[in-house]
Amino acid sequence: MSMNDLEREVCARIAARHQQMVDELTQWVAIPTGRGHAVGLHAQRAALAHRLRALGAVTRDISCEPRPDWIDPPWARSAGADGVDILVGEHAGPGPRLLLSGHFDTVHDPHGAFKELKAIGGGRATGPGAADMKGGIVLALTALEAIRDVGHALAWTFVLTPDEETGSFGSAAALKGLAPGHAAGFVFEPAGHGDSLVVERMGAGQFVIEAFGRAAHVGRDYATGVSAVRQLSESVLAAEAMANPAAGRIVNIGPLQGGAATNIVPDHAMAWGNMRFATPADEAELGRLLDSLACGADGEVPRVRVRRIGGRPAKPLTAEVERLAQLARAASQDLGRELPFGKTGGVCDGNNLQAAGLPTLDTLGVRGGNLHREDEWVDLDGMVDRAQLVALVLLRAAATAGGAASTIRA
Repeated sequence: MSMNDLEREVCARIAARHQQMVDELTQWVAIPTGRGHAVGLHAQRAALAHRLRALGAVTRDISCEPRPDWIDPPWARSAGADGVDILVGEHAGPGPRLLLSGHFDTVHDPHGAFKELKAIGGGRATGPGAADMKGGIVLALTALEAIRDVGHALAWTFVLTPDEETGSFGSAAALKGLAPGHAAGFVFEPAGHGDSLVVERMGAGQFVIEAFGRAAHVGRDYATGVSAVRQLSESVLAAEAMANPAAGRIVNIGPLQGGAATNIVPDHAMAWGNMRFATPADEAELGRLLDSLACGADGEVPRVRVRRIGGRPAKPLTAEVERLAQLARAASQDLGRELPFGKTGGVCDGNNLQAAGLPTLDTLGVRGGNLHREDEWVDLDGMVDRAQLVALVLLRAAATAGGAASTIRA
């Protein structure tokens, strides 16, 4: 499939916006939005709302659901992101409505030294969230801007979340509620390894194992004590033994907490964990095995309690996703680049959208690497062709999709 006149004009306009994209990314990377930093999250959200309204979208807010208080260790908990809403922009247009999704939080320390976009040569730059995923949001907005400027109307919804890096527990319900009425979903996570388009993802869930014992003085009354740390250790080993990566099951434990002093038999200990699974059946089996670690009634020692939550379902390669992926591959080839397909154990908001029944592509963002590290980098020179790819995918998906509602949801 070769490009038509409309597509060529859109691509030309995107090429002329290269410096604009770099400048916008530079500004946004300098806004600290990691680890629930409310000031930065509010500032970034305001900038995004302004950008959406400039595109002609009507914006609205959706409150995040409360995050389960047991998911994070006490020293990692932050109420800083409380009150930061999900941002939704809705643009009217003919034809099927498309759902675009991104997150404006990062994993980086808002008070650390890694705080700005810096060129490192070879057309690359480092910066917190430059690839994951502020760069991807810049691409999407630039593509929408170019499509608008050639006079072509698309019906789209853009949802931007403040908590993806911490599991989307607050925004999962909103994503599920937004999915109906759209023909396809597009998430702007960075490209996969080898510039691949990820078409399969594992699912993920969080759990905590909590052990209860009886405290005692180590020297005087050791025999009367019951060690919660020992009981937790046995449970952790049993949980780790459930992992079978080759079969699509992963169980990881850490961090740990237990005991107040070395001369006290510990009466309480906790371990936080993450599980990954390839299928709903694997998720159910891992859940059953984790639940089986629980023992003892209230007041008994030793006692073990297990709490868990399935944060993101697995995202398989369905026929609808394959159709979208082939559409994206053809668009990439028209731009002179091959687009390999890949799969990963990583998860994203695309898992939630597809679980809600919306076929979704989720690695249409920038090329980059070293994600979640302080040398995270983005390919600045590649921003033009990646934004062009986004534009072609959106135009062609809208032209070929059918049967989806195109009106703005109330």
